[in-house]
Amino acid sequence: MRTAGLMMNDVWADRALRERGVEAHRYDGLEAEIGVLVDSVELKHKGKDENHRPYLHVIGELRSITPAVSLPYGITQVTYSHGQGEKVDAFYEFDDTQLVALAAKGYFSSSFVVPEQLTGIEWELPATVDALVLTPSEHQADAPVVFMNVHRIADLEIDLESSGYDLSDYFADHSKDGKGKAEAVVDERGLRARSDAINSLFTEDELDLVEQAERQAGPESPEKTAADGVNTRLQELEAEIAAEREQFQDELKLTEGTPENLYHERVAQVLRADEVDAPDATDGDQDRTGIETERGSDLDFGLETEEQVKTGTTLDERKREAKQRAADLDFGQDRGHDLGS
Repeated sequence: MRTAGLMMNDVWADRALRERGVEAHRYDGLEAEIGVLVDSVELKHKGKDENHRPYLHVIGELRSITPAVSLPYGITQVTYSHGQGEKVDAFYEFDDTQLVALAAKGYFSSSFVVPEQLTGIEWELPATVDALVLTPSEHQADAPVVFMNVHRIADLEIDLESSGYDLSDYFADHSKDGKGKAEAVVDERGLRARSDAINSLFTEDELDLVEQAERQAGPESPEKTAADGVNTRLQELEAEIAAEREQFQDELKLTEGTPENLYHERVAQVLRADEVDAPDATDGDQDRTGIETERGSDLDFGLETEEQVKTGTTLDERKREAKQRAADLDFGQDRGHDLGS
């Protein structure tokens, strides 16, 4: 007997198990065949550790479950309508013999694809299922309610031995469709080597790529020319700004009352005068004493006091006054010694 079923993750399954007075039959780990309506089949490859071994990823919808042993009340198959069954993800593994057959059919050619006849049909695949059958009411002729669960429905592993499907037979033979690009290049290189031609370090294909890149490059692009023009203009602007800054500094030096003018007229000139009027070593202790006294009197690097500015005292006059004071000090010391004697 065939009957419509529900999945074990349905909310009614849990409620039926918790309901008192409900008689149920539960079966775990039953061998069964599931009917899967296949929507798509993709050819994929494993990782580097498994040498990129190819396999098929089968995606479809669960449409029926047929246990190996009949369930209570004569139930032989549980069916599911469109949209009611769970999604099935199965992975078909090729054995070594099948891989050899695929290679012979042109597996490494670009025209090798998965055949379309594998999709849109129902596959019967082996699986392990759990079943929960609710006993119908004795007073009414109710049909039994069946809840099913498929183990590893999202990761179902199948192969030729378990499923009985030799999927390598469904692939078309593309070995005579013409040589691929890689095979043509290999054959051409071998022909040149056998004909004693000069084997260059670079192949003709690589040289053609270089020439093609040079032709595509052509003259400088407008974007590059515009960028060079902008850089040149920026350098010109920087030079103009530097010239204006230098001119502004010169104007500040000539403007009375500015710090730059005071430094230029008073400090800088005094420093230059000190370098020119440096005393000789033969002038004696008296000249050195006078110079030290003069420099000690102007601790502000030659800056004139406000009173000196008003009276118009010049730098030369201050030097003469400093020397005179030094001479007076020396004379006073000599008189002190005479009186003491």
